[in-house]
Amino acid sequence: MDLETARGIVAAARAHGRDAGLKPLTVVVLDAGGHLVAAEREDGSSIGRVQVGVGKAYGALALGMGSRGIMARAEQQAYFVSSVTSALGGALVPVPGGVLVTDDTGAVLGAVGVTGDTSDHDEEAAVAGITAVGLRARVD
Repeated sequence: MDLETARGIVAAARAHGRDAGLKPLTVVVLDAGGHLVAAEREDGSSIGRVQVGVGKAYGALALGMGSRGIMARAEQQAYFVSSVTSALGGALVPVPGGVLVTDDTGAVLGAVGVTGDTSDHDEEAAVAGITAVGLRARVD
């Protein structure tokens, strides 16, 4: 995940949010190793949103599934997800909005975490950002 691609994802996710009339978003892009590549917090976005975005994206990378899938797993295996959250130092937010970024072969390039509106809308913005730069989004 290079910086220009990450910036493109952020810009497209934010544009989607504006076009859809969403609340102010925070968009975070991590590379495949979980390192922060880009992050933007829109004016009016509440405090702590960068950490929430990182938690959504980092959790997706750590478990190899989008945070929607992690939420479903948490509903069935709460102790497992709680334990993983603890093992990751709390850096896992198991609600939609954390989306894996893959190339055409399915190789994971990184993850996007969006937060600020409803979790479903956050996920939609993440997918919009990823697909706008010609990559694939994995939500589960």
